[in-house]
Amino acid sequence: MINYGSETEQQYWNSWFYKKDSEAANELMRMYMHVVDYHTQRIAAHLPSSVSRDDVRSFGYTGLYDALQKFEPSRDFKFETYASFRVRGAIMDGLRKEDWLPRTVRDKVKKIEAAASNLEQSLERKPTSVEIAKQTGLSREEVEEAVRDALFSNVLSMDDKPARPKQDKQDTSYVLPDLKTPQPEDAVLQKELVLQLTDSIKHLNQHEQLVISLFYKEELTFTEIGHILELTTSRISQIHKRAIFKLRESLAKLSATS
Repeated sequence: MINYGSETEQQYWNSWFYKKDSEAANELMRMYMHVVDYHTQRIAAHLPSSVSRDDVRSFGYTGLYDALQKFEPSRDFKFETYASFRVRGAIMDGLRKEDWLPRTVRDKVKKIEAAASNLEQSLERKPTSVEIAKQTGLSREEVEEAVRDALFSNVLSMDDKPARPKQDKQDTSYVLPDLKTPQPEDAVLQKELVLQLTDSIKHLNQHEQLVISLFYKEELTFTEIGHILELTTSRISQIHKRAIFKLRESLAKLSATS
């Protein structure tokens, strides 16, 4: 007998594991739907408005059902912990497969990058988002939002799996790729990227460094960060956008000179 959760939940687990009862699976899905809602809200908050939250939630449902099928109660961790990992992974995988960044945003990003490059040459320094906005005819908010969306898109695409070359005749059924050990050149590039990012973060002001650390390292929400810094949620969002804009500009400049 599986000893898991309340008596009612335990009955559902027993029916699912031993009988593969679809009704029990539906009830368990319903009981753990809050895991999907949590990750949907966290991830959707940083996506463009063109991305449907329902689509993000749908990816999460897929991950939750996958977790239900693959969960092993004999392992020493809670289903909610396992499901959280699967749900978030399914959402990120779903976003990678979708071309969710609109053409209009991509065109806007190209316009911003061109203006930033021209301004940097004429000013002999990195232009601010306000200066880029004046150059492009966009608002500062539009510039920072477009840069943020493009940055998130690039982060997603970095994890895409390359297609296997057609000329590779080796039978893949006998190949077990080692996904844990990075290639030497990948390890070097990754190390350089981390060092560059770390150095760029040091050049942010105190509030920007705190927001980046609390959001990405401590995984706090903008509201939670606002309580800590005694600032409004909208103000934390503005600081986050500005910090991301500065980091992207800094990394782009380092890449161009390397």
